[in-house]
Amino acid sequence: MIVCIAEKPSVARDIAGILGANNRKDGYLEGNGYQVTWTFGHLCGLLEPHEYSPDWKAWALSRLPMIPVRFSIKVMDDKGIQKQFNVIAQLVREADEVVNCGDAGQEGELIQRWVLQKAGCKCPVKRLWISSLTEESIREGFASLKPASDYQRLYEAGLSRAIGDWLLGMNATRLYTLKYGHNRQVLSIGRVQTPTLALIVSRQLEIENFKPEAYWELKTTYRDTVFAASAGRFPTVAEGQAALARVKDAPFTVTGITTKKGTESAPRLFDLTSLQVECNKKFAYSADDTLKLIQSLYEKKITTYPRVDTTYLSDDMYPKIPGILKGMKGYETLTTPLLAGKLPKSKKVFDNSKVTDHHAIIPTGVPPNGLTDTERNVFDLVARRFIANFYPECKVSTTTVEGEAGEVPFKVNGKQILEPGWRVVFDKTKGEASQDTPDEERTLPLFTKGESGPHEPNLAEKWTSPPKPYTEATLLRAMETAGKLVDNDELRDALKENGIGRPSTRAAIIETLFKRNYIRKERKNLIATQTGIELIKTIQEDLLKSAELTGLWEKKLRQVERGEYEARAFIDELKEMVRTIVHNVKCDNRTVEEIMRQSAPAPPADPVVGTPCPLCGKGKLIKGRTAYGCSEWKNGCTYRRAFNG
Repeated sequence: MIVCIAEKPSVARDIAGILGANNRKDGYLEGNGYQVTWTFGHLCGLLEPHEYSPDWKAWALSRLPMIPVRFSIKVMDDKGIQKQFNVIAQLVREADEVVNCGDAGQEGELIQRWVLQKAGCKCPVKRLWISSLTEESIREGFASLKPASDYQRLYEAGLSRAIGDWLLGMNATRLYTLKYGHNRQVLSIGRVQTPTLALIVSRQLEIENFKPEAYWELKTTYRDTVFAASAGRFPTVAEGQAALARVKDAPFTVTGITTKKGTESAPRLFDLTSLQVECNKKFAYSADDTLKLIQSLYEKKITTYPRVDTTYLSDDMYPKIPGILKGMKGYETLTTPLLAGKLPKSKKVFDNSKVTDHHAIIPTGVPPNGLTDTERNVFDLVARRFIANFYPECKVSTTTVEGEAGEVPFKVNGKQILEPGWRVVFDKTKGEASQDTPDEERTLPLFTKGESGPHEPNLAEKWTSPPKPYTEATLLRAMETAGKLVDNDELRDALKENGIGRPSTRAAIIETLFKRNYIRKERKNLIATQTGIELIKTIQEDLLKSAELTGLWEKKLRQVERGEYEARAFIDELKEMVRTIVHNVKCDNRTVEEIMRQSAPAPPADPVVGTPCPLCGKGKLIKGRTAYGCSEWKNGCTYRRAFNG
């Protein structure tokens, strides 16, 4: 008998239906030589500290660090879980062969391996590895099962991650709680959670301590077009007024026109992070909401495997694209022109070197029927992004017009779309083309070099703005690149290997920060609570809160997965790091109050009335009876700062 173990009951039913295992039993399905059972969540996990040593049951500084000689696993203490585990264990003991049909990723591999280890599996094990749950994909997967040994390094990476999280989380949480918690609260610290919180706190302190500075911009309007002074900002009003005096009585003359034609490629296919970012921007969905929605679309067989970090497809997907496009009901007006000819095969879409376990998130070709409104929103983003990548590039003309008045140079940039290409895929409500067109993308009137005429100059006082608070979209990008916010896709790809957390875990990390009251949300902005700020200020060890250092650990875990780094070496490094942290904190005799005083910057100056609100960016700061606020408070802005910092 061949025993197949799926990640959850719904997936088990899909697999069983295809294999002909249609007889329902208690905890599994049977038929045609197969028994198909399932896990749900984490059936097994690492032991708790007291299960390694009774001495570790009580929280005491003297018993830290806790480093087991050998890590062990247990079946989780839950009646439902234990009942299902016993079903699996019985089937596995009598099996001729086991097929691991778990989630095709690092965590899924770890869950299944632990269950098989605890069940005492002795028979051969094979691995089903698929990127969608369509019947075609499952049949192809069973036709090309691979030995479990092919995924040994994936398991070792998952195991190293779990052990690393245990070592750091268990020891650092007890260490800081005992040393600085004053028996009032548990100070929860995690390998990814804490540096993520540190990013938010650091940004918030930057905003609070930001001192706005005035500057002046000189612009002039000629033929209904606004030209900006080439010198940029004037640091003093005197310099700005001097330039204004030179230009206001002089005619404006066009001195040069430069036009360059170019092309723009369609936005990349989605990986999980970019989909979460886009959904947060367009629909204000949280990262966790988006993950649940795209997971639901995957389980409904409508989109491919979601927990991916690549935006490319493998070459073997190219022959399947016409069939996928044909199945996309509701998008016929966009797909029919593509199917009339040969589809392009661009290196920007198909690149085997950029695909490891799974390709980018795309539709499967199964008609998107019976979706909720929120699922429909997510699917529409995936569908249009997919279709757009087979349309021609957008052809544009970029124009720079230079002019001068009173020997003060000015210029303006504009862009004209010559052939929309892929842009026709995005409608006014849901696609990238729905964004407001920035100044540099406006279409300019036709100018002639040497033409001259009257103009209307204007000198405006402006204020420098603080950095913006993180939203989930910008925080996900910061986590992806270890705190470095970059817009360039190629550079972002290069930094992904050092990102903190994995695409599949980042949403859960953010949710954990909410649950522990370390952060809260104001509109889309993520704001650190006083508890979160104090925790980060209390932690003096950069090893615990540095996004870059955590990113280096993530890089090593990826190297473990590829066989370029030994799992044991990674775990030994973390053990040594834990010993160092425990020693340093134990030897630090400062109180929390002393640490907070030493880490606190000078009190920020009172905000400048009339400057832009650092929270909403729309209103201006006003002074009330007891505190500063925002002029947009009636429209929901919650900015508030007490007097004297």
